[in-house]
Amino acid sequence: MLEAHRRQRHPFLLLGTTANRTQSLNYGCIVENPQTHEVLHYVEKPSTFISDIINCGIYLFSPEALKPLRDVFQRNQQDGQFCLALGEDSPGLWPGAGTIRLEQDVFSALAGQGQIYVHLTDGIWSQIKSAGSALYASRLYLSRYQDTHPERLAKHTPGGPWIRGTQPAPIPNLWLPPQPSEPGFLTSSPELKPQSLPLPDQIRFGIFAPRASLLLLGNVYIHPTAKVAPSAVLGPNVSIGKGVTVGEGVRLRESIVLHGATLQEHTCVLHSIVGWGSTVGRWARVEGTPSDPNPNDPRARMDSESLFKDGKLLPAITILGCRVRIPAEVLILNSIVLPHKELSRSFTNQIIL
Repeated sequence: MLEAHRRQRHPFLLLGTTANRTQSLNYGCIVENPQTHEVLHYVEKPSTFISDIINCGIYLFSPEALKPLRDVFQRNQQDGQFCLALGEDSPGLWPGAGTIRLEQDVFSALAGQGQIYVHLTDGIWSQIKSAGSALYASRLYLSRYQDTHPERLAKHTPGGPWIRGTQPAPIPNLWLPPQPSEPGFLTSSPELKPQSLPLPDQIRFGIFAPRASLLLLGNVYIHPTAKVAPSAVLGPNVSIGKGVTVGEGVRLRESIVLHGATLQEHTCVLHSIVGWGSTVGRWARVEGTPSDPNPNDPRARMDSESLFKDGKLLPAITILGCRVRIPAEVLILNSIVLPHKELSRSFTNQIIL
C-alpha cells in the first residue's frame, strides 16, 4: 500500500478488501473504478447492498488532504455555533463541532471527485471489536509467521512440550494383526507394552500412525522468558507471553496467555484469554466457545455481535482479567472475569464483576 502511494500520490488512499454481501453491510462500502481504483461512491454501513469492497480502516494521506480536512473542520464549527446561537441542541447534527468523522464527513463528500482512491489487498485482515476477534486475529498472525518469520514459531525439542503437528508420536497399545485380508484393521493388544514402543525414527506406516496424521496442525508462539513444562501439550494457535509459567500436563489450545500468568499442573485452557498475572489452579478447566467466520466462505469476516441476546449472555470465549485467581478443580465456561477477582467455585455463562 505504501509503495502504491509513493508511485502515484493521491490526497487520500484507503486500504480495502472484500466481504460477502451480508457482512458488507456492517462496514463502509466502496464503489471503485476498476481501471483507476478511484473511489466513486462511499457509504458507511449502508442499509442495502452497495458493494462487496469494504473499508479496512487504514489510510494514507498526502499533504493535499489537509485542505479538505480543514474545510470540514471549519464547517462543523460554523454549524455548531449557528445552532448554539439559535438555542438548539442540534440533535440532527454532529454534536462535536471540533471533531471530524472521516467516513461520513470526508469520504462520502469527496467520493467521485478524483481525490480518494482505494488499494485492494488479499492479505490477512480482521477488525477487532470483540474478544473473540482477538483470538481470530492471533490465529491469522501465527499463520502469517509460517511464511514471514518461521523462526518465531515454537518447534518440538527433546525434553520440551509437545507442539501439535510437529513430531511423530506412537500410539500406545495398538497392534496390527498379520492378516493380509484386513491390512488397515487396528485392535487393542494386551501383549504390546508401552515400554516396547519403538522410537519415533523407527515408526512404520500401518502399525504406528504419526502424530501429525492424528492431530490438527497449528502454530505456537512461546516467549523466550516463558517456562513451559515438558509434558504440556500446546496448539494449535497458542500465544504465550513474557514470564508465563505452564505446569506439567497442561493443555492449551486456541488461546492467548498474557505475560506473568501461571497455569498450574494439569489445567486445560481452550478458546480463552488469560490476563496478565492471573493464576489457574491445578486440574481447573477454562473454556470458551469460538465464534469464527464461516470456513467455507473465503470472504467471510468476523461478526461483531452483542454480548447479550434476550437478556442472556451469548456463548463466547472466556476472558480472565489481570490478576485473577482460579482455584483448583473448577470449571470456568463462556464467562468474563473482571480484574483482581479471586473465585471460589465454578461459573458458566456469567460475567463476574
